Amino acid sequence: MSQIPETILYRLLDVSRQLGSTADTRAVQVGIVNCLRDVLEAERATVFKYDKEKDELVAVLAHGPDGGLDDSFAGLRIPMGVGLAGTAGRESELINIPDAYADDRFNQEIDRKTGYRTRSLLTVPMIGSDGSLVGVAQVLNKKEGVFEQKDEEIAMALAAQCAVAMRRSQLIEHRVELEKVQQDLKLAREIQQSTFPNHCPTIEGYDCAGYSEPAEDTGGDTWDAISVDQGAVFLLGDATGHGVGPAISVTQVRSMLRMALLLGADVKMLVDHLNRQLAADMPPSRFVTAWFGLLDTNSNDMLSIAAGQGPLIHLHSNGNVDVHAADAPPLGILADLPLDEPVRFHLEPGDIFYVASDGFAEAAGPGKGMFGTDRLIEILQSERSQPSSEIIRTIHEAVETFTGGLPADDDRTSVLIRRLD
Repeated sequence: MSQIPETILYRLLDVSRQLGSTADTRAVQVGIVNCLRDVLEAERATVFKYDKEKDELVAVLAHGPDGGLDDSFAGLRIPMGVGLAGTAGRESELINIPDAYADDRFNQEIDRKTGYRTRSLLTVPMIGSDGSLVGVAQVLNKKEGVFEQKDEEIAMALAAQCAVAMRRSQLIEHRVELEKVQQDLKLAREIQQSTFPNHCPTIEGYDCAGYSEPAEDTGGDTWDAISVDQGAVFLLGDATGHGVGPAISVTQVRSMLRMALLLGADVKMLVDHLNRQLAADMPPSRFVTAWFGLLDTNSNDMLSIAAGQGPLIHLHSNGNVDVHAADAPPLGILADLPLDEPVRFHLEPGDIFYVASDGFAEAAGPGKGMFGTDRLIEILQSERSQPSSEIIRTIHEAVETFTGGLPADDDRTSVLIRRLD
């Protein structure tokens, strides 16, 4: 190894200090290309980052023909193993070319387009401290002569510092992005949770409750209970998937339901109009299952439309149980939804009407299969004398115990209406 002049060593230390003083990706990239050019006494430099997913080098910044920074090279992609940069990256070895045009790997096209003439070329892999490739740097045209062994040693020392700086800025950038996403998800969760009722409205002769527990920060389920003349309207909605996208869909359902009620639409009409809007707004692969229930306290009848949503469990005061499936297709698939008249359920004193998203019955326990509808019915029967909110809490706890506390695979939302004795 040749002796590196003391002045160069001080410059390398200064470079390290400069690159370590900022986490801004752009500032790091500018610092790298300028340091490579200036310390190696060259005319220009180019820096590529390694895209591991596509196994390609991506140009991030370079000096133009006039020596100034030029973003026009940004985004240029070179497959690994192709050309000088791709070869240096693949082999993790420095390539020193004293005469660029004498080497077949040199791409002359850029020179032809820019009018610049590349003479000598130093291509250096930037290797991280863990031995992985971070990127590749190219330094063009030594101002005096060609790049020598001393320049190669300086270039490798510089490349190691540059790799650390690039990796550090990328990690910090990813962390900032992740924190922003987490903050956005937290806000989205707060907004969605604020749309759920704090409690059911007071309904003469009835006790009701609902609860929703998302599988992620935001969920694809919703529920609502809205007081109307002589009763209440209930909603349980479940969009395909869970997360932000489905959360937006079910929140849209809730908002349109409330608007339709303000406009005086009956149950069948509001479901029809709501479905048409969803079919126009949602992509073909998305849909929403939903249950709409209108409770009339004068007749004690529940008018029900279950669009792809089930099961609906009607526990009678005499101990009989009716389990009803959906009576209409999910919302958002067909613009013209085939709808019959709402199904009428009569609620006697002591009856319970329970609707839940499939996150309950399909909850899987370790080596136990699925929780199933039968277990839901057993809890409803054993806890039927308890307040609605307590029955729902017991169901959630039972599912949690059954799954061994594993993270939920799907959102869990339920609504329970109990006619008082």
